[in-house]
Amino acid sequence: MNCMYVVSLVSLYSTRENLPDKMSHRKFEAPRHGNLGFLPKKRTKHHSGRIRSFPKDDATAPPHLTAFRCYKAGMTHVVRGVDRPGALMHKREVVDAVTILETPPMVVVGVVGYVETPRGLRTLTTVFAEHLSEEFKRRCYKNWYKSKKKAYTKYAQKYTTDGGKEIEHELNRIAKFCSVVRVIAHSQVKKLNLRVKKAHIMEIQINGGADAKAKVDFAKSLFEKEITVDSVFAKDENVDVIGVTKGKGFEGVTTRWGVTRLPRKTHRGLRKVACIGSWHPARVSTTVPRAGQNGYFHRTELNKKVYRIGKKGDAASCRTPADLTEKGITPMGGFPHYGEVNEDWIMLKGCCVGVKKRPLILRKSLLKHSSRKHLETIDIKFIDTSSKLGHGRFQTAEEKAKFLGPLASKQK
Repeated sequence: MNCMYVVSLVSLYSTRENLPDKMSHRKFEAPRHGNLGFLPKKRTKHHSGRIRSFPKDDATAPPHLTAFRCYKAGMTHVVRGVDRPGALMHKREVVDAVTILETPPMVVVGVVGYVETPRGLRTLTTVFAEHLSEEFKRRCYKNWYKSKKKAYTKYAQKYTTDGGKEIEHELNRIAKFCSVVRVIAHSQVKKLNLRVKKAHIMEIQINGGADAKAKVDFAKSLFEKEITVDSVFAKDENVDVIGVTKGKGFEGVTTRWGVTRLPRKTHRGLRKVACIGSWHPARVSTTVPRAGQNGYFHRTELNKKVYRIGKKGDAASCRTPADLTEKGITPMGGFPHYGEVNEDWIMLKGCCVGVKKRPLILRKSLLKHSSRKHLETIDIKFIDTSSKLGHGRFQTAEEKAKFLGPLASKQK
């Protein structure tokens, strides 16, 4: 009997050694709640977006810009025909939600050159334009009202002394030593009704061109000039949207991490994590869901398709071959919490991060697209411009007046 007991113990230990190491027993196996790739979940420092990566340079293409600043106006929907052979919806109509982003022209005010080092890129030198706008200078001050407003006054004299030799010298240094060339551009917020007077400044990388000199010449040709969104992006192109999400404040684990609620009769609340860890190690692991800040995170969304680009002053920018009504993109009563869109605009498929009026960045895609979905040509049949403040019935004010007839309030 004793011999059999010893043999069974030996066989038990030998099988345990062959078993793979895995977590302790639990009744149900499940993946963890929430992605740890986005830690730490804290409010961002980059309030108007930051481009962490630019597309790979292509020397065979002509010099071109790779990003643009825009402002979120709101959403609407469109009806379009699907042209995707092999798909279930091929040659049928679908309704897509779209986001409208207002894109007033940007102004190029400088160029900066970077040299490659073993520790990454290092700034070699920066050259600014001779004339800089007030909204650009406002961003250089904490209090514009009390300041002397002397920013860049001495720098501008470099263009007049010795025929601008120092400026040319710095541009030649960029062309000779630098491998990455970026322009400094700012948005024209005064053209929008945002009650903001300081311009949003950003660096935009120049890709293309045979060498750095071609990039520098391209950048210099853009000094003090406006660049429009249709000179950077085109219809049916896939772009990336960079910005800050809508802030939600301090929230609990169920909303913040998506953990399962505890049973109804749980003492002291049920929207909690029941066990936040073992006795030892005697501290809470970083992988355990906890309550805290939710939203106002910096995010980059890939592959948003450009459905349409509209121009300022085009009263028929939303006309289509199937809908000949002459109407602009602003819906009846304006976009809620935004107002009217009076500058250039771009229409993207789906939603975008952030609240209305938030400054976002559009960047050229980092990927080479090959799927039918990404290469599809968009054929819009109808763009909805009815009121977004409730259930809008009419597409234009003329249509509403024609339907309702003469109003008593207008006859006085």
